[in-house]
Amino acid sequence: MKRREFITLIGGAAAAWPLTARAQQLGRTRRLGILMALPENDSEAQPRVSALKERLEQLGWIGGKNLHMEFRWAEDLSRIGTYAAELAGLTPDVILTTSTPTTKAVQQTTTTTPIVFVGVSDPMSTGIVASLAKPGGNTTGFANYEFAIGGKWLELLKEIAPHVKQAHVIVDPNNPTGSWHLQTIESAALAVGIAVTTVVVRNKDEIGPAFATFSKEREKGLIVLPGPVTNAHRNEIIASAMAHRIPAVYPFRFYTIKGGLVSYGVDTRDQYRRAAFYIDRILKGEKPADLPVQAPTTYEIVINLNTAKTLDITIPPALLARADEVIE
Repeated sequence: MKRREFITLIGGAAAAWPLTARAQQLGRTRRLGILMALPENDSEAQPRVSALKERLEQLGWIGGKNLHMEFRWAEDLSRIGTYAAELAGLTPDVILTTSTPTTKAVQQTTTTTPIVFVGVSDPMSTGIVASLAKPGGNTTGFANYEFAIGGKWLELLKEIAPHVKQAHVIVDPNNPTGSWHLQTIESAALAVGIAVTTVVVRNKDEIGPAFATFSKEREKGLIVLPGPVTNAHRNEIIASAMAHRIPAVYPFRFYTIKGGLVSYGVDTRDQYRRAAFYIDRILKGEKPADLPVQAPTTYEIVINLNTAKTLDITIPPALLARADEVIE
């Protein structure tokens, strides 16, 4: 069981009742556009939406009553620009974007509609905001990583599989922040004595050949960087890693619950809960330019012991003690 659930529950309950009363006094129905970076049938998509809706309801925004939600789902990554234009054309009061590509796509369609983002790693260097403290423009939101995360993924791989001397890093080129994830991994590699090889995966069809290129190597490990392709096709990546008996570190919990060995990253659903507060404030009249971009407050380590047993990997007791969740 996750350690922070109790704290989150108390915080949500405490904040809900006074804001609910105020929001219900707002008469007209407001419109929220949501551009999801996952297909609607993805197992991770609906829990994120549920987290958003639950917190919005606590704040007094009820779907079908005083709030109308209009969704677009990334069934086809090549059509993200089209989905963004469709949402902007509906002139919603706020648009929620859920990744770097979806955020930039919406920004290209409107400079006036307020945008709240989640799932963006480096909003400044990608040009999404001018400043974290004072975003300016019509966009603000919640970053999901800090720069040192790549090195921590590599250190975690070495801790869980000390024999690894070669780390293959699967990079999704659709994620513009993958390059600085890779830089921090390469910088940390010198300290831990691991060689790093980059493997670019542009679509589902490239996953199998990517694993075939290093399946016969010994003392190898894997780090999977986040991105639209790697996230959407995580089941294929996890299955390939298992088939080739490769210890792997993943960027989110939703990889580990599907059979990945270990993950280290933000609680993605919590980002949607936090986004609800900014949506609420904007619907009540505040401007995105005045709401600072917020960095992650917590990261979680999730370990799948079933996968570890299958791979004949013994998880160090110290790592088990630090884990936020252990899947058995």
